[in-house]
Amino acid sequence: MFPSLALLLCVFASLRLCAKGEAADAVPLPSQRVDPLIQKVISEISEERIAEIFRKLESFGTRNTLSDASQTNRGIGVARQWIFEQFKSFSPRLEVSFDTHQILKGGRTRKNIELRNVVAILPGKIDTNRWIMVAGHYDSLNLKIPPEMRGHPEQSAELPAPGVSDDGSGTACALECARVLSQYEFDATLVFVAFAGEEQGLIGAHAMAKRLRSQNQEIEALLNNDIIGTEVSGNGATDNRRVLLFSEEPNDSASRQIARFVRMIAARYYPEMVVDMIFRHDRFGRGGDHTAFNQENYPAVRFTTGNENFANQHSPTDTFTNASVSYTAKVVRINAAAAAALALAPKPPVTKSANPATRTGPGLRRGSGYDAVLRWDQPNPEPDLAGFMIVIRSTTAPDWEREIWAGNVRELTLKNTPVDQLVFGVKAVDRGGHESPASAYVTQPRRATESYPALEEQQPNEK
Repeated sequence: MFPSLALLLCVFASLRLCAKGEAADAVPLPSQRVDPLIQKVISEISEERIAEIFRKLESFGTRNTLSDASQTNRGIGVARQWIFEQFKSFSPRLEVSFDTHQILKGGRTRKNIELRNVVAILPGKIDTNRWIMVAGHYDSLNLKIPPEMRGHPEQSAELPAPGVSDDGSGTACALECARVLSQYEFDATLVFVAFAGEEQGLIGAHAMAKRLRSQNQEIEALLNNDIIGTEVSGNGATDNRRVLLFSEEPNDSASRQIARFVRMIAARYYPEMVVDMIFRHDRFGRGGDHTAFNQENYPAVRFTTGNENFANQHSPTDTFTNASVSYTAKVVRINAAAAAALALAPKPPVTKSANPATRTGPGLRRGSGYDAVLRWDQPNPEPDLAGFMIVIRSTTAPDWEREIWAGNVRELTLKNTPVDQLVFGVKAVDRGGHESPASAYVTQPRRATESYPALEEQQPNEK
C-alpha cells in the first residue's frame, strides 16, 4: 500500500537531525545559489554563431560517414577537418584531436573506413581526470535513395544529406559550448565531442566509449544532443519552450541523477525553457550515441526536441530553411549552464559500500527504533568542499522533494524517518554553493537464496 501524500508531508515536516561527529550546523550552508559566471556563460551563447555553423555544415553536401573522405570540397573528410579547425580557433587551452578508429566492413558499414570523432578537451584546474562531456554527431544520412542507386552504396553515400537538425544541431551545441566555456576555468575537465558513425549504428561513440573504459577514464556525465534543431513537428504541433531529456533506467541510476541535476540547473538559470525528463533511455525503439556510453556503465543522457519532423529526417529536406536556430540556441544554453555547473561543483559522494554486508562505510540502514542512518564517503575531497546536502523524496515522486543541510560530516541520522517509504541521496556542496548531482541510496534486488529460504525448503517435512 502506498503512503498517503499527507503522511509523507508530515514526515518531511517533522524530520529532526542528529549528526555524529561534527555538528550538522558547524559549517553553515553556503548562501550563493546563483553563480554569475554561469549566468555570463548563458548570455554569451550566440544565435548568429549557431546559424553560421548550420549553414557551413549544410554546405558540405553530405557528411555521410561512408562518403569519399578524400574530396576537397564536400563530404565527411572536409566536414571533420572544418570542425577540428573550429575547435582549435576557440582557445589555446583547448586540446583538440581526432579520435581515430579503423572500422571494418560489416553491418551498416558497407566498406572499411577510417572513422574520426573530433574531440576538444578543456583541462580542469583541480581534477583533470574527472570529465564532463557535451556531444552531438556530425555525420548525416539520406535514406531517400532513387531506385537506380539501390545496391550501389558508394554512390548513395554521396547523395545530398544536409543533416542540419540531425545532427548539425548537436554538432553546433558542442562547438558553441566549447567556444564559450573555453574562455573560463573550471574545477573538472570539460570535453566537447563531435561523433561520427552514429547513423551506422553508433559506431564512433561505441569505439570511443570502449577505449575510454579500457583506460579507466572517469566520466561524470555525457550530455548528448541529437535532433535539437526543430520546434515544429511533422503534424504541425509546435513548442519552443520545452526540450526532452532521456535517461536510462533504473529510476535512481547515475544517468537519472544527471537528468535531475540538469532539470534543476535549467529551472534555476534558464527558466524560460522546461526540461521535460523522460524516464526512458531514448525515444521508443530508437537510439543515440549516449547509449554507447551507458553500455560502458557511464552516466549519459540525451536532449531531443519534443517536435521531430520525421519527413525531413534522413532526407535532402533536413535543411537550414526547415530548422529553428532560436530553438537550438535555447537548448545550447541549457547544455552550457549544466556543463559549467557540473564542472564547478564537487564530485558526487560515494553512497555504495564495497561490501554491502558490513555495517561500516557508505550505506543506508535502519537505526534504532524508526530512524534512518545515512553514511557516505568523499575520497580525495576538493579543497573548497563545504559539506553535504541530504535529498529526500517519496518512492513514486519523479524528482527530489526536500533538502536537508548536513554540514561537513560523513554520517547523519534522521530521527523517526521511515526508510521503507522514502528514497534518500547525498549531494556535495562547495563554499561557492555549487552542488554535485545526487548520489542515491539504491536497494539492490535480492535473490531468494540470499535473503529467504528457497521455496522447497519452506514446505513441511512429510515424514
